[in-house]
Amino acid sequence: MSFEVLAVLFVLSGFFMKFSDDAYDVSNNKFLASIFGIICGVVTGIATILSGDAACIFIGILVGNLLAFKIDGIHHIITLVVFLVIALILGIPGFSIIALVFCIVSAFVDEVGHDFISKKSSNKVVNLFFEYRFTMKVVILLLAIFQIFSFWIFICFILFELAYLFGEFAYQKII
Repeated sequence: MSFEVLAVLFVLSGFFMKFSDDAYDVSNNKFLASIFGIICGVVTGIATILSGDAACIFIGILVGNLLAFKIDGIHHIITLVVFLVIALILGIPGFSIIALVFCIVSAFVDEVGHDFISKKSSNKVVNLFFEYRFTMKVVILLLAIFQIFSFWIFICFILFELAYLFGEFAYQKII
């Protein structure tokens, strides 16, 4: 799989994931949130069928968010359905179950930490760590260092995260 294609898919996924969330949470626009969610589901689904490492990451994010009760709007359900239809019909490549477990746990810790720890702690480092959801970044870096994931997938994930942050900035400026 071409790194460049995966990188573009990760960037689009992060950007549209944030646009979908902000359309729902900030503007209360369920229609727009759903449209962006469909786009996010498509690009995330395509990345998932093209790379086992991407599958671990995106399935990990999905399950981690489900466990943290963060699937909280129609836009999330639509995104989930689009993602699952693409992944299940076109097939998910093989991947490490252990890596998937680490991705699920780290996504869950990031969501719980973001909602609770970053708002309760007076420690600036802890607040920043959970505000910007660093648990999964560290886990994916470790999986790359131990050669369970490709190092390029770590780069793709960082691009996903940067696109997510840019999506927040862009949404505020555009909408």
